[in-house]
Amino acid sequence: MSENEHNLDEMEKGMAIYEYIVNNVETCRDELDSLIFNLKQNDSSGQFLSSTARFLAAVNRKEFQEFLPGLIEAAIEKDRERRYIGGLLEAIWGTDYQDRYEELCSSDDVFRRLYKRIYPTGIFN
Repeated sequence: MSENEHNLDEMEKGMAIYEYIVNNVETCRDELDSLIFNLKQNDSSGQFLSSTARFLAAVNRKEFQEFLPGLIEAAIEKDRERRYIGGLLEAIWGTDYQDRYEELCSSDDVFRRLYKRIYPTGIFN
């Protein structure tokens, strides 16, 4: 199998897992650990990890809070070009995340790590 075929296969599997979560969010909570594990294995770009984090936060952030850090951390690792993780700051922490930067940095390691990845030299250069 060529690298392009392998990447396409991973992309199809990642999309299928993401779609399953979206279509079954009300009934698949007990499966989320396994689904997220498989998503981490099959999403080489971080696209579906980011989308799943945004989706779960939009559906019910409080209910799915325990799954968000793992999804976001895996997305940070896989999305080296920052194509998909850019929207996570606002989607997860709200439109005012920049105003709450110091508070969030001191209380949330995932926020801090994501923020540093998106703004490696700070937001105000």
